[in-house]
Amino acid sequence: MASTHPSKQPVNKVVVTLTTTRLMPAEWAPQQAVMLTWPHPGTDWAASLKDVEPVFFAISKAVLRFQNLLISCEYVARLQDLTRDLNQFAEREGLPGRVMAIPAPANDTWARDHGPIAVVAEGKLQFLDFTFNAWGGKFHAEKDNALNQHIANQGGFGTTPLVTVDFVLEGGSIESDGAGTLLTTSECLLTPTRNPDYDRSAVEALLAETLGAQRVLWLNHGYLAGDDTDSHVDTLARFCAPDHICYVRCDNPEDEHYGALSAMEDELRQFRQANGEPYKLTALPWPDAIHDEDGHRLPATYANFLIINQAVLLPVYDVPQDDAAIRIMAEIFPDREIIPINCCPLIEQHGSLHCVTMQLPSGEPVS
Repeated sequence: MASTHPSKQPVNKVVVTLTTTRLMPAEWAPQQAVMLTWPHPGTDWAASLKDVEPVFFAISKAVLRFQNLLISCEYVARLQDLTRDLNQFAEREGLPGRVMAIPAPANDTWARDHGPIAVVAEGKLQFLDFTFNAWGGKFHAEKDNALNQHIANQGGFGTTPLVTVDFVLEGGSIESDGAGTLLTTSECLLTPTRNPDYDRSAVEALLAETLGAQRVLWLNHGYLAGDDTDSHVDTLARFCAPDHICYVRCDNPEDEHYGALSAMEDELRQFRQANGEPYKLTALPWPDAIHDEDGHRLPATYANFLIINQAVLLPVYDVPQDDAAIRIMAEIFPDREIIPINCCPLIEQHGSLHCVTMQLPSGEPVS
């Protein structure tokens, strides 16, 4: 696929340096685009493209109602077709968003984890290119780890610099309140297959240096069966506002998740905001168990939503709890449209809506 890329000089790789004013925006900060890495026959989606591509189209069409899309795909002909179709759709519907298409090799489609993580440093937006090793070396990731550089080399990030950080970190493993507090899980960030030389204090120092984290809230409990990520926080608990966290709760003592998620709920109740006040907590419904054809439980979770400009894209799973999830999300985000998207095909590969998207902030302050 190398021959399909324009001949450009590579973006210079530099190591991030400490600045005194550095902050990772919250997901609700103004966005310029959402990044998608489109599935193709060279990924694990090969046998189910007819099922999963409609999910990607549904996400794309919802995003285009509010902002732009940055799509990459290894198969150039497919990229050209879907870009034409989506831009024609946006023009026909009079939508504000448009598609920028970048041909680039990829092992898989989990843009949340191989995509860039945004920070505002000294008032200027930067995209940080952390190392991606497929959740501790579980799968091949060479193409995914190089994807951000391919996009930058072709102008996909515009004038926003892409800064390389020699540290394994996935976007799904951290949540930012936009005010200096990060939420994460010890199961993921302290797993030795990611950064074996870093203990908790060293990880906190790195997050402070690169993302401007003034505080890190560590969840030591919580997991989802079928999850390959070592308990990414974006499947378990999410910031909805600087003072508000929503989270998954299992009410069935017979369910294998009951103990771990109850312990996680207790931890969340003990967390305090920077001002010492407890967080407002909202429990999300627990969907009926969904299994693959081999009987393995799949990691369906309503916490894997995506906040975009004026809307929230919510994964649903054709289960009775979907309606309650939509209602609760509307209560959490009364000023945003809630757009449910059926993500049953996504969880067949053990991820959901947030996992396949990465928002690209505009760098503008939250109004």
